[in-house]
Amino acid sequence: MTELVSTTAGLFPLPDPAKEELSDLKGHQKSDLVDGTESEAVETTYDRVREELVAAQTDAGLDRVVEGQGRWDDMLAHPLAVHENVDTGGIVRYYDNNNFYRDPVVTGELTFDGDVAAELEAVDADGLQAVLPGPYSLAQLATDEHYGDEGTFLAGVAEFLAGEAEAFPDHETLFLLEPSLVEDAPGDGLDEAASEAIDTVASAVDSEVVAHPYWGALDEKVYAHLMDADVDAIGFDLVSDHEANLYNVQEYGTKESVALGVVDGQNTLVEEPETVRERFDWFADNVPAQSFERAYLTANTELFYLPVNKAEAKLETLSTAADLEEVEA
Repeated sequence: MTELVSTTAGLFPLPDPAKEELSDLKGHQKSDLVDGTESEAVETTYDRVREELVAAQTDAGLDRVVEGQGRWDDMLAHPLAVHENVDTGGIVRYYDNNNFYRDPVVTGELTFDGDVAAELEAVDADGLQAVLPGPYSLAQLATDEHYGDEGTFLAGVAEFLAGEAEAFPDHETLFLLEPSLVEDAPGDGLDEAASEAIDTVASAVDSEVVAHPYWGALDEKVYAHLMDADVDAIGFDLVSDHEANLYNVQEYGTKESVALGVVDGQNTLVEEPETVRERFDWFADNVPAQSFERAYLTANTELFYLPVNKAEAKLETLSTAADLEEVEA
Protein backbone atom coordinates (compact mmCIF):
# COMPACT_ATOMS: atom_id res chain seq x y z
CA MET A 1 0.00 0.00 0.00
CA THR A 2 1.24 3.46 -0.86
CA GLU A 3 1.21 5.99 1.97
CA LEU A 4 -0.27 9.23 0.65
CA VAL A 5 1.19 12.34 2.29
CA SER A 6 -0.38 15.76 1.76
CA THR A 7 2.03 18.67 1.62
CA THR A 8 3.07 21.74 -0.39
CA ALA A 9 6.17 23.26 -1.93
CA GLY A 10 5.86 26.24 0.43
CA LEU A 11 6.19 29.98 -0.31
CA PHE A 12 2.66 30.95 0.71
CA PRO A 13 0.87 34.22 -0.10
CA LEU A 14 0.89 36.81 2.67
CA PRO A 15 -2.45 37.46 4.39
CA ASP A 16 -3.78 40.83 3.19
CA PRO A 17 -3.71 42.61 6.58
CA ALA A 18 -0.09 41.58 7.11
CA LYS A 19 0.80 42.66 3.57
CA GLU A 20 -0.57 46.15 4.24
CA GLU A 21 1.10 46.35 7.64
CA LEU A 22 4.47 45.26 6.26
CA SER A 23 4.20 47.71 3.40
CA ASP A 24 3.76 50.54 5.89
CA LEU A 25 6.58 49.30 8.14
CA LYS A 26 9.14 48.45 5.46
CA GLY A 27 8.47 50.99 2.73
CA HIS A 28 7.96 50.45 -0.96
CA GLN A 29 11.44 50.49 -2.49
CA LYS A 30 13.80 47.69 -3.52
CA SER A 31 16.08 48.65 -0.63
CA ASP A 32 13.22 48.03 1.81
CA LEU A 33 12.94 44.30 1.08
CA VAL A 34 14.07 41.71 3.62
CA ASP A 35 17.85 41.60 4.09
CA GLY A 36 18.15 40.07 7.56
CA THR A 37 18.38 43.38 9.43
CA GLU A 38 14.69 44.05 9.99
CA SER A 39 13.30 46.14 12.82
CA GLU A 40 11.65 44.53 15.83
CA ALA A 41 8.23 45.65 14.54
CA VAL A 42 8.81 43.97 11.19
CA GLU A 43 10.10 40.79 12.85
CA THR A 44 7.05 40.70 15.12
CA THR A 45 4.75 40.97 12.12
CA TYR A 46 6.53 38.14 10.33
CA ASP A 47 6.29 36.01 13.48
CA ARG A 48 2.53 36.48 13.42
CA VAL A 49 2.44 35.69 9.69
CA ARG A 50 4.33 32.46 10.35
CA GLU A 51 1.82 31.44 13.01
CA GLU A 52 -1.07 32.13 10.63
CA LEU A 53 0.49 30.16 7.77
CA VAL A 54 1.24 27.20 10.01
CA ALA A 55 -2.27 27.32 11.50
CA ALA A 56 -3.82 27.29 8.02
CA GLN A 57 -1.97 24.07 7.23
CA THR A 58 -2.73 22.34 10.52
CA ASP A 59 -6.39 23.38 10.30
CA ALA A 60 -6.53 21.87 6.81
CA GLY A 61 -5.02 18.65 8.13
CA LEU A 62 -1.87 18.53 6.01
CA ASP A 63 0.50 15.68 6.86
CA ARG A 64 3.57 17.89 6.37
CA VAL A 65 3.68 21.51 7.52
CA VAL A 66 6.07 24.08 6.08
CA GLU A 67 7.17 27.36 7.63
CA GLY A 68 5.45 29.23 4.82
CA GLN A 69 8.38 31.46 3.78
CA GLY A 70 6.45 34.65 4.42
CA ARG A 71 9.73 36.61 4.66
CA TRP A 72 11.00 35.44 1.28
CA ASP A 73 10.62 38.66 -0.72
CA ASP A 74 12.98 37.22 -3.34
CA MET A 75 11.26 33.85 -3.67
CA LEU A 76 13.84 31.07 -4.14
CA ALA A 77 16.73 33.56 -4.10
CA HIS A 78 16.01 34.48 -0.45
CA PRO A 79 18.79 32.45 1.26
CA LEU A 80 21.37 34.36 -0.79
CA ALA A 81 19.61 37.74 -0.65
CA VAL A 82 20.05 37.87 3.15
CA HIS A 83 23.69 36.67 3.17
CA GLU A 84 26.45 39.05 4.29
CA ASN A 85 28.66 38.22 1.30
CA VAL A 86 25.92 38.83 -1.26
CA ASP A 87 24.90 42.18 -2.73
CA THR A 88 21.40 42.52 -4.13
CA GLY A 89 21.54 44.00 -7.62
CA GLY A 90 18.84 44.98 -10.05
CA ILE A 91 15.35 43.59 -10.34
CA VAL A 92 15.17 40.40 -12.43
CA ARG A 93 12.15 38.55 -13.77
CA TYR A 94 11.41 35.37 -11.79
CA TYR A 95 11.42 32.75 -14.54
CA ASP A 96 8.77 33.53 -17.16
CA ASN A 97 6.04 34.92 -14.89
CA ASN A 98 5.15 38.40 -13.74
CA ASN A 99 7.12 38.26 -10.49
CA PHE A 100 10.50 39.79 -9.83
CA TYR A 101 13.38 39.37 -7.39
CA ARG A 102 16.62 41.16 -6.58
CA ASP A 103 19.61 39.66 -8.38
CA PRO A 104 21.82 38.15 -5.64
CA VAL A 105 25.42 39.00 -6.58
CA VAL A 106 27.81 36.72 -4.72
CA THR A 107 30.92 38.73 -3.85
CA GLY A 108 32.55 36.46 -1.25
CA GLU A 109 32.58 33.01 0.30
CA LEU A 110 29.13 31.62 1.07
CA THR A 111 29.72 30.99 4.74
CA PHE A 112 27.12 29.68 7.19
CA ASP A 113 24.23 32.07 7.76
CA GLY A 114 21.45 30.23 9.66
CA ASP A 115 18.54 32.38 8.46
CA VAL A 116 16.32 29.51 7.30
CA ALA A 117 17.15 27.38 10.34
CA ALA A 118 16.02 30.23 12.61
CA GLU A 119 12.69 30.37 10.76
CA LEU A 120 12.17 26.65 11.23
CA GLU A 121 13.08 26.81 14.92
CA ALA A 122 10.12 29.14 15.38
CA VAL A 123 7.58 26.63 14.01
CA ASP A 124 5.48 24.75 16.54
CA ALA A 125 3.83 21.94 14.59
CA ASP A 126 4.02 18.22 14.03
CA GLY A 127 5.21 16.86 10.69
CA LEU A 128 7.61 19.72 9.97
CA GLN A 129 8.82 19.97 6.39
CA ALA A 130 11.76 22.15 5.43
CA VAL A 131 11.93 23.92 2.07
CA LEU A 132 15.07 25.13 0.28
CA PRO A 133 15.87 26.14 -3.25
CA GLY A 134 17.76 23.35 -4.94
CA PRO A 135 21.44 24.16 -5.48
CA TYR A 136 21.23 24.24 -9.27
CA SER A 137 18.23 26.59 -9.29
CA LEU A 138 19.74 28.89 -6.67
CA ALA A 139 23.00 29.10 -8.61
CA GLN A 140 21.13 29.84 -11.84
CA LEU A 141 19.14 32.63 -10.17
CA ALA A 142 22.30 34.31 -8.86
CA THR A 143 25.31 36.15 -10.28
CA ASP A 144 28.78 34.93 -9.35
CA GLU A 145 31.56 37.46 -8.78
CA HIS A 146 33.64 35.29 -6.46
CA TYR A 147 33.93 31.58 -7.40
CA GLY A 148 35.02 32.12 -10.98
CA ASP A 149 33.38 29.36 -13.03
CA GLU A 150 29.98 27.73 -13.24
CA GLY A 151 30.94 24.36 -11.78
CA THR A 152 32.84 25.82 -8.84
CA PHE A 153 30.00 28.22 -8.12
CA LEU A 154 27.43 25.42 -8.17
CA ALA A 155 29.55 23.40 -5.74
CA GLY A 156 29.91 26.45 -3.48
CA VAL A 157 26.15 27.03 -3.45
CA ALA A 158 25.61 23.34 -2.65
CA GLU A 159 28.04 23.46 0.27
CA PHE A 160 26.32 26.60 1.55
CA LEU A 161 22.87 24.99 1.42
CA ALA A 162 24.22 21.83 3.06
CA GLY A 163 25.56 23.92 5.95
CA GLU A 164 22.21 25.66 6.31
CA ALA A 165 20.31 22.34 6.20
CA GLU A 166 22.62 20.75 8.76
CA ALA A 167 21.51 23.39 11.27
CA PHE A 168 17.80 22.67 10.79
CA PRO A 169 15.78 21.43 13.77
CA ASP A 170 14.29 17.94 13.58
CA HIS A 171 12.04 17.66 10.54
CA GLU A 172 10.34 14.91 8.59
CA THR A 173 11.01 15.98 5.02
CA LEU A 174 13.16 18.40 3.04
CA PHE A 175 11.89 19.66 -0.33
CA LEU A 176 14.60 20.98 -2.67
CA LEU A 177 12.82 23.12 -5.27
CA GLU A 178 14.53 22.78 -8.67
CA PRO A 179 12.51 24.54 -11.40
CA SER A 180 15.71 25.56 -13.23
CA LEU A 181 16.40 21.91 -14.03
CA VAL A 182 13.39 22.27 -16.35
CA GLU A 183 13.44 25.96 -17.28
CA ASP A 184 17.22 26.29 -17.83
CA ALA A 185 18.37 22.70 -18.17
CA PRO A 186 22.06 22.02 -17.52
CA GLY A 187 24.17 20.90 -20.45
CA ASP A 188 26.75 18.15 -20.70
CA GLY A 189 28.89 17.94 -17.59
CA LEU A 190 26.81 20.39 -15.62
CA ASP A 191 23.89 17.92 -15.55
CA GLU A 192 26.04 15.46 -13.62
CA ALA A 193 27.34 18.28 -11.42
CA ALA A 194 23.76 19.32 -10.63
CA SER A 195 23.02 15.81 -9.38
CA GLU A 196 26.18 15.83 -7.27
CA ALA A 197 25.18 19.22 -5.83
CA ILE A 198 21.81 17.83 -4.78
CA ASP A 199 23.65 14.91 -3.17
CA THR A 200 25.71 17.37 -1.16
CA VAL A 201 22.63 19.00 0.32
CA ALA A 202 20.73 15.75 0.83
CA SER A 203 23.62 14.21 2.76
CA ALA A 204 23.46 17.00 5.33
CA VAL A 205 20.11 15.88 6.81
CA ASP A 206 18.59 12.69 8.21
CA SER A 207 15.11 13.47 6.91
CA GLU A 208 13.56 12.26 3.67
CA VAL A 209 14.70 14.47 0.79
CA VAL A 210 12.57 15.30 -2.26
CA ALA A 211 14.12 16.88 -5.36
CA HIS A 212 11.17 18.73 -6.87
CA PRO A 213 11.46 20.15 -10.41
CA TYR A 214 8.42 21.83 -11.94
CA TRP A 215 7.04 23.83 -14.88
CA GLY A 216 7.35 20.86 -17.16
CA ALA A 217 9.36 17.66 -17.41
CA LEU A 218 13.11 17.09 -17.24
CA ASP A 219 15.15 16.32 -20.33
CA GLU A 220 15.91 12.62 -20.40
CA LYS A 221 19.63 12.99 -19.70
CA VAL A 222 19.01 15.43 -16.85
CA TYR A 223 16.47 13.02 -15.38
CA ALA A 224 18.85 10.08 -15.70
CA HIS A 225 21.51 12.00 -13.77
CA LEU A 226 18.97 13.07 -11.15
CA MET A 227 18.15 9.41 -10.61
CA ASP A 228 21.76 9.00 -9.50
CA ALA A 229 21.26 11.53 -6.71
CA ASP A 230 20.83 10.09 -3.23
CA VAL A 231 17.34 11.48 -2.62
CA ASP A 232 14.27 9.63 -1.41
CA ALA A 233 11.87 10.99 -4.01
CA ILE A 234 11.76 12.99 -7.23
CA GLY A 235 8.91 15.37 -7.97
CA PHE A 236 6.79 15.26 -11.12
CA ASP A 237 4.66 18.19 -12.25
CA LEU A 238 1.52 16.46 -13.50
CA VAL A 239 -0.19 19.82 -14.04
CA SER A 240 2.28 21.26 -16.58
CA ASP A 241 3.18 18.11 -18.53
CA HIS A 242 1.87 14.81 -17.23
CA GLU A 243 2.71 12.77 -20.34
CA ALA A 244 6.41 13.73 -20.51
CA ASN A 245 6.84 13.20 -16.78
CA LEU A 246 5.19 9.80 -17.03
CA TYR A 247 7.49 8.90 -19.93
CA ASN A 248 10.59 9.55 -17.81
CA VAL A 249 9.32 7.20 -15.12
CA GLN A 250 8.31 4.53 -17.60
CA GLU A 251 11.66 4.75 -19.35
CA TYR A 252 14.06 5.17 -16.42
CA GLY A 253 12.10 4.24 -13.31
CA THR A 254 12.10 6.42 -10.22
CA LYS A 255 12.81 6.29 -6.49
CA GLU A 256 10.91 4.18 -3.95
CA SER A 257 8.86 7.26 -3.07
CA VAL A 258 7.49 9.95 -5.36
CA ALA A 259 6.21 13.53 -5.15
CA LEU A 260 3.39 14.47 -7.50
CA GLY A 261 2.31 17.98 -8.39
CA VAL A 262 -1.41 17.26 -8.60
CA VAL A 263 -2.79 20.71 -7.73
CA ASP A 264 -2.14 23.82 -9.83
CA GLY A 265 -0.19 26.32 -7.74
CA GLN A 266 -0.82 29.18 -10.19
CA ASN A 267 -4.48 28.74 -11.16
CA THR A 268 -7.29 29.97 -8.91
CA LEU A 269 -9.57 27.09 -9.96
CA VAL A 270 -9.81 24.86 -6.88
CA GLU A 271 -9.63 21.17 -7.76
CA GLU A 272 -11.95 18.59 -6.24
CA PRO A 273 -10.26 16.02 -3.97
CA GLU A 274 -11.53 13.22 -6.20
CA THR A 275 -9.84 14.85 -9.20
CA VAL A 276 -6.56 15.02 -7.32
CA ARG A 277 -6.87 11.40 -6.30
CA GLU A 278 -7.60 10.41 -9.92
CA ARG A 279 -4.36 12.09 -10.97
CA PHE A 280 -2.43 9.94 -8.52
CA ASP A 281 -4.31 6.82 -9.62
CA TRP A 282 -3.57 7.59 -13.29
CA PHE A 283 0.13 7.95 -12.56
CA ALA A 284 0.32 4.77 -10.47
CA ASP A 285 -1.74 2.73 -12.95
CA ASN A 286 0.60 3.71 -15.79
CA VAL A 287 3.74 2.49 -14.02
CA PRO A 288 2.54 -0.99 -13.00
CA ALA A 289 6.11 -2.32 -12.81
CA GLN A 290 6.87 -0.08 -9.83
CA SER A 291 5.26 0.28 -6.42
CA PHE A 292 5.71 3.35 -4.20
CA GLU A 293 6.41 3.38 -0.51
CA ARG A 294 5.15 6.94 -0.19
CA ALA A 295 3.57 9.49 -2.52
CA TYR A 296 3.66 13.16 -1.59
CA LEU A 297 0.59 14.92 -2.99
CA THR A 298 1.48 18.56 -3.46
CA ALA A 299 0.84 21.68 -5.48
CA ASN A 300 3.10 21.60 -8.52
CA THR A 301 4.63 25.02 -7.74
CA GLU A 302 4.91 27.43 -4.86
CA LEU A 303 1.57 28.89 -3.75
CA PHE A 304 2.39 32.59 -3.46
CA TYR A 305 0.82 33.26 -6.86
CA LEU A 306 -2.66 32.65 -5.44
CA PRO A 307 -5.06 34.73 -3.35
CA VAL A 308 -5.00 33.59 0.26
CA ASN A 309 -8.48 32.05 0.19
CA LYS A 310 -7.67 30.02 -2.94
CA ALA A 311 -4.36 28.80 -1.49
CA GLU A 312 -6.13 27.70 1.69
CA ALA A 313 -8.84 25.93 -0.30
CA LYS A 314 -6.15 23.98 -2.16
CA LEU A 315 -4.66 22.92 1.17
CA GLU A 316 -8.04 21.43 2.06
CA THR A 317 -8.17 19.68 -1.31
CA LEU A 318 -4.74 18.08 -0.84
CA SER A 319 -5.52 16.94 2.68
CA THR A 320 -8.87 15.45 1.75
CA ALA A 321 -7.46 13.74 -1.35
CA ALA A 322 -4.76 12.03 0.70
CA ASP A 323 -7.34 10.81 3.20
CA LEU A 324 -9.63 9.17 0.68
CA GLU A 325 -9.76 5.38 0.77
CA GLU A 326 -6.35 3.69 0.65
CA VAL A 327 -5.03 2.36 -2.63
CA GLU A 328 -2.61 -0.28 -3.76
CA ALA A 329 0.16 0.93 -6.03
